Amino acid sequence: MGQRTKIKALLESEQTDIEVVVKGWVRTFRNNQFIALNDGSTNNNIQIVVDFENSDSALLKRITTGAAISVTGTLIASLGKGQKFEVKAKEIEILGDSDPEKYPLQPKKHSLEFLREIAHLRFRTNTFGAIFRVRNSLSFAIHQFFQEKGFVYLHTPIITASDAEGAGETFHVTNFDLANPPKTENGEIDFSQDFFARPTNLTVSGQLEGELAAMALSDIYTFGPTFRAENSNTTRHLAEFWMIEPEMAFYDLNDNMDLAEALLKYVIAYALDKNKEDIEFLSQRLEEEEKQKPQAERSEMNLLQKLEFCLNNDFERVTYTEAIEILKESTPNKKKKFQYLVEGWGTDLQSEHERYLVEKHFKKPVILTDYPKEIKAFYMRQNDDGKTVSAMDVLFPGIGEMIGGSQREERLDKLEQRMDEMGIPKEELWWYLDTRRFGACPHAGFGLGFERLVLFVTGMGNIRDVIPFPRYPKNAEF
Repeated sequence: MGQRTKIKALLESEQTDIEVVVKGWVRTFRNNQFIALNDGSTNNNIQIVVDFENSDSALLKRITTGAAISVTGTLIASLGKGQKFEVKAKEIEILGDSDPEKYPLQPKKHSLEFLREIAHLRFRTNTFGAIFRVRNSLSFAIHQFFQEKGFVYLHTPIITASDAEGAGETFHVTNFDLANPPKTENGEIDFSQDFFARPTNLTVSGQLEGELAAMALSDIYTFGPTFRAENSNTTRHLAEFWMIEPEMAFYDLNDNMDLAEALLKYVIAYALDKNKEDIEFLSQRLEEEEKQKPQAERSEMNLLQKLEFCLNNDFERVTYTEAIEILKESTPNKKKKFQYLVEGWGTDLQSEHERYLVEKHFKKPVILTDYPKEIKAFYMRQNDDGKTVSAMDVLFPGIGEMIGGSQREERLDKLEQRMDEMGIPKEELWWYLDTRRFGACPHAGFGLGFERLVLFVTGMGNIRDVIPFPRYPKNAEF
């Protein structure tokens, strides 16, 4: 196919008057003379200058928006405004035509709703090019952070028989004919005849399996897809999303908080370094979007300021009990401005409460700790007060909860007692309880929803716009 140079490399070049081969997709073609070409390596196009008087008119007609072309020519200093270099074309080859009457991405502004309907083509827009390059950097940075610290990357199962969160919102896995599954004598579905000989589902978390590995390898992390059959049509929920879940032996809650803060700062700094251009573009995009909102709804910080805010501030560590007092006495609570009023201890905090603590009260990222055990999962370590557990949530501006984690309950008797209280069958989790029978030790871990992180770093408002092919109720297109 010829030695091609990516557009990003050409635009950063120190040399001119060299022969180059560049390939990409046509964004625009003006006056039969200037092609704006993009190959996805950057949001910036390179201008191709066509000698139209000496070009085949049939070829020129095929240079349309969306067409894939290959250009051989000379990289020269640009005489026009807005670009440093351009390519003076010697030879243009059409690699793939694009019918301008049918191509849905015309050179104009499209709504995000429309682009979701054509998610297979939205990668070709500046907004989604920037988002998915940032997503790529964040993904790489997460692996690099853990690998530098000597963690072992573990692949936990996607098909599992356990529901780690106990919420029951799982997708079932079966190879039965759903219209006619085999039945037992009692008329119930006979799972003994199913592929795994028992009911199974898509995983909601790799945490429980991660704990098993941490009990031998010390520090592990998972980074994989998780699934929730939650019938939720919000801007914050997906049915399929990616989770980062580290589990560490010999860690307590403070160690856990230190690691969570270090991880978030590391990956945000990495994206700012590697994707400055993309983040600046997304920041400008967000500022334009904010101008359409009433003044009261606009963010106090732009995207770059928000990211710097998280890098430059130590995260405030506050107990749930302290947070409840702050919220109870807050002006929005007293004036009944919160949608969910904070009555007192035991309230399950909502996103509006979390954001108030971060954006208005402390004006820095917050780590909330020591929640009431009634509103937290069975595996969290019970504190000596008998009321709270060693849990932590990391709260960010504009998002609310970014990370949820805890010190895990390593004491067998306490864990079994909690499982009984919550109606979790011990016989199904015999393997999990074995880690408390044989060489138990203090350990901790957390979960970071990857799309929430991408949402925060890109400044997008809808989680469906930061995953390539979103899965949500009534939608499994592409």
